[in-house]
Amino acid sequence: MKTLTLLSVALCLFVASASAQQDSAAMQKACMEYATPGPEHQLLGKGAGNWSTDLSFWPSPGSPAQHAAGNCTTKMILGDRYQESRFSGDMMGMPFEGIGTTAFDNARKLYISTWIDNMGTGLSVMEGKWDPAAKALILHGKMVDPATHQEMKVREVIRWQDDNHHTMEMYRMVNGKEVKDMEIKFTRK
Repeated sequence: MKTLTLLSVALCLFVASASAQQDSAAMQKACMEYATPGPEHQLLGKGAGNWSTDLSFWPSPGSPAQHAAGNCTTKMILGDRYQESRFSGDMMGMPFEGIGTTAFDNARKLYISTWIDNMGTGLSVMEGKWDPAAKALILHGKMVDPATHQEMKVREVIRWQDDNHHTMEMYRMVNGKEVKDMEIKFTRK
């Protein structure tokens, strides 16, 4: 971990020296603060473990929900700076795999999430903040609708019920209205 921190600081200092001339001690301090995991990273660490999943999804607004069971393994990586989740299961009779990462950017003071899976070739990127009133991580972003090839606004809400249960809800905009596309219930194994 010390090697990773030193490399992060060295890279930060290199980038900073190329764009600005600052006091090197102040820059080193700023780089260390940027590279050091904090309480937000500890919050992400609560998700580490193996999870059973119960997925509900609605292929179109107003249609009946379809269901799928799966598994998710989540761990902290790169010195507890990032959360990585690997999801597997079946969806619509086909094997499904997905990989997500979540970070908290110390400089921007926000969470960033990425998602890829075997039912597409795109990459989803979302950003957001912890909402203490809702007790949820709320992320916003855009995804491409594979049918129209157009970007659509999406919102993801991750809510913890307790240390062994949490839910993820996904919403998208359809004709100016937000509709719920998916909900996943996670139960710790």
